Amino acid sequence: MASRTRAPRHRAPRAAIDLPAIAALINEGGDITVGRLGEIPCIATAADSDRCLAMLVQRDDESLVQLLLRLDAAIAAFADDGPIDEVNQPVPPTTPNRKSSSRR
Repeated sequence: MASRTRAPRHRAPRAAIDLPAIAALINEGGDITVGRLGEIPCIATAADSDRCLAMLVQRDDESLVQLLLRLDAAIAAFADDGPIDEVNQPVPPTTPNRKSSSRR
């Protein structure tokens, strides 16, 4: 019985996304990281050899591709806007309660 050779399956090409700022950062020795951080389900970070450029938290309705597009935009805007930090949000100062809750 002769064996039949199957033609390779061809899948439709996936749409490529353009992430020029991420590509430039990596080509210059920087890095990005995507993953879980503690109780935060998904963050994306970008850093060069000296500093953190962006730390973004994935939004509830945001796909991974959308998060990467936001990260790319944050890297591109770093020179003008500085770093974006959605992970270490400043905690608003507490204000003392003006109403006295001590009842006896």
